[in-house]
Amino acid sequence: MSHGPRSGLYAVSSALLAMSRHLEVRDVLKTIVASARELLDAQYAALGVPDDHGGFAQFVVDGVSDAQWKAIGPLPRQHGILAAMLREARPERLADVRKDPRFEGWPEAHPDMSDFLGLPIRDGDEIIGALFLANKLRPAGGPPCPEPDGRCGFTEDDEELLTILAQHAAIALTNARLYERSRELTIAEERSRLAHELHDAVSQKLFSLRLTAQAAAALVDRDPSRAKGELQHVAALAAEATEELRAAVIELRPAALDEDGLVATLRTQIQVLDRAHSARVTFASHGVRALPASQEEAMLRVSQEALHNALRHSGATRVDVTLDRHGPGAVLHVTDDGSGFDPTAIRRAGRHLGLVSMRDRASGVGGTLTVESAPGKGTVIEMEVPGG
Repeated sequence: MSHGPRSGLYAVSSALLAMSRHLEVRDVLKTIVASARELLDAQYAALGVPDDHGGFAQFVVDGVSDAQWKAIGPLPRQHGILAAMLREARPERLADVRKDPRFEGWPEAHPDMSDFLGLPIRDGDEIIGALFLANKLRPAGGPPCPEPDGRCGFTEDDEELLTILAQHAAIALTNARLYERSRELTIAEERSRLAHELHDAVSQKLFSLRLTAQAAAALVDRDPSRAKGELQHVAALAAEATEELRAAVIELRPAALDEDGLVATLRTQIQVLDRAHSARVTFASHGVRALPASQEEAMLRVSQEALHNALRHSGATRVDVTLDRHGPGAVLHVTDDGSGFDPTAIRRAGRHLGLVSMRDRASGVGGTLTVESAPGKGTVIEMEVPGG
């Protein structure tokens, strides 16, 4: 297979690298479509992800403006030859899609298309997508196609090249799905942990409220003045419990790093923990810029582990979290005044306190983690990441 510079090895490599840079499914779909259209010099490209009913759950296009796409309107449930590709799961290369017996027409605002190349994207035996190109604009490495319509038609070499791209697209799309599923599970786990923290705090207040109410009832006849004081305490405890429940409803939500960023996500979680524990938990941040997504996630997970250790195991009365800019990167400190431990006893304390996993998270994003502690002297966890 011989291709010119634009569709040669460098172009293929660039397309594959572009697909591997993204972790969100929607971003991966857009990158696959844009890479395919550029690589094969097509006027239009699209990628459909099937649903469970013979149609498409997602449909991404490239080469069509936002205004055009809006004018086209919603896609029909069945998509003619496109839906047929999902059922038959084989490549389709047509000189003119409009002359195919499966062609069902298109909306008035739909762009005019003739030559067509489509391939299924497979993960083993499963069809996870279908990739389509229309209107070849120039032969491989050659000048634009001659008049009258300025189109060339797709070749066997084009189909071979798109097959390679589709194979790698399957890997990128599968990895993106696994990443999103993993993130959902992580968020659910953190949500469960925060719910447990809030549940403990509310349960303690309700228990105190019950005891105080019982004491007030016993004092009503023999000491009305003291009974009144106890009832005022009941009212105060009930108000605190109500506030904790309000926090559970309003503030207990998944950690949306992509939407809120690291600083806002940490601040919200630490506010919740401060209310849920008797220990004072504070947060401060100075000049931190947005970091690569992997570094922000690693910092969030390390801070959560360090906070869990401080609040559950150390007996700390105060935990301070700071996040500061450090060159293009950032440095995180989690400091507590708890019982401390011997950090050299890594086989025992390291596993118990999650230090090994914290170090793995830091090193996994090119960062470093240091631990300063001693029995009776509290603990400082420091994590530094390089930024992007």
